[in-house]
Amino acid sequence: MTVWDDLVGQDKVCEQLAAAARDADAFVTAISTDAPPPEASKMTHAWLFTGPPGAGRTQAARAFAAALQCVSPDRALGGVPGCGFCDGCHTALIGTHADVTTVAAVGTQILAEDMRDTVRKSFTSPANGRWQVILVEDAERLNEKSANAVLKAVEEPAPRTVWLLCAPSIEDVLPTIRSRCRHLNLRTPTVDAVADLLMRREGVEPAVAMAAARATQGHVDRARRLATDPAARERRAAVLKLPLRVEDVGGALRAAQELVDAAAEDAKALAEELDGKETEELKAALGAAQGGRLPRGTAGVMKDLEDKQKRRRTRTQRDSLDVALTDLTAFYRDVLALQLGSRVAIANADAEDALERLARASTPEATLRRIEAIAACRDALDRNVAPLLAVEAMTMALRAG
Repeated sequence: MTVWDDLVGQDKVCEQLAAAARDADAFVTAISTDAPPPEASKMTHAWLFTGPPGAGRTQAARAFAAALQCVSPDRALGGVPGCGFCDGCHTALIGTHADVTTVAAVGTQILAEDMRDTVRKSFTSPANGRWQVILVEDAERLNEKSANAVLKAVEEPAPRTVWLLCAPSIEDVLPTIRSRCRHLNLRTPTVDAVADLLMRREGVEPAVAMAAARATQGHVDRARRLATDPAARERRAAVLKLPLRVEDVGGALRAAQELVDAAAEDAKALAEELDGKETEELKAALGAAQGGRLPRGTAGVMKDLEDKQKRRRTRTQRDSLDVALTDLTAFYRDVLALQLGSRVAIANADAEDALERLARASTPEATLRRIEAIAACRDALDRNVAPLLAVEAMTMALRAG
């Protein structure tokens, strides 16, 4: 199994990255032997991975990072970097490689303070691996200060440092940054390809795999979660019942409250899993005895961790709401397809009775207005509108049609 095996439907991108990894390998070999580096190279110091949600932007970047750190002996015999089995590949893929640093938005933005140490590290030589790799999962969430810090690092990188930036589209990244990156655009995988991955890698039954792939419209991570997590299927089923519960004002408001409460529960569950562990690890690192007081002068460090955890809870709640809104959008898309007699495959075949009922009870114009109301809710959440207020406005709009 190579590092490229999980990139569904991205054959062209895999070929480009594999070629770049080979040239990167030749570059490192030339440096270590004092030979001149190859003149024509497909390798560069900064890459920008774009594509729709679920296409595998981060997976592609991480696979490339693993290929760059590959230490397989087969490389000396002409093998392609990225075997997937060696220590370099394995640790890069699971996120424990010392020379692969991952940056993700903790809250709604990547702050300058979150990037400071990473930018500093990008100017150092690799400790163990062949390259110093900086992977930014949410480049679209860089704010002005953190984006400027990245720009300075990308303009004049260290010789063996590679920046891998991931964003939904090229327009989500500053022109000054993207102009210094090699751009790779990933496409949405087909439903059949995602279903095949679920069957091969997760052992999912064919019918369940196809239903999950169709329901998520090619979003690999969500399809995997839906196929393997019963709780995720229950949450989705509850969301798909919402359009039938907004026939009166009281029902619309109750549905909004339940949707927000479910997202808050998801955030709370993640916080309980991560926050306590992080807090205890930091206390131990600061020298606090088990259950004892913290050393003097460390209160500020603990306060920074609490702020980070609070931002992560907010981000988790909004991400959970965004998944629910995506499911709602797909539901009304199916309603619209039925109303227009389209031959487009229905994503929510398991809710066909509800789809047909709403299709008969409304018009295509009303369905389009409802889809626009969901999009407006997502925009409001991106602007930090209170979640309950944004979702209540949406459910009232869904009721009005």
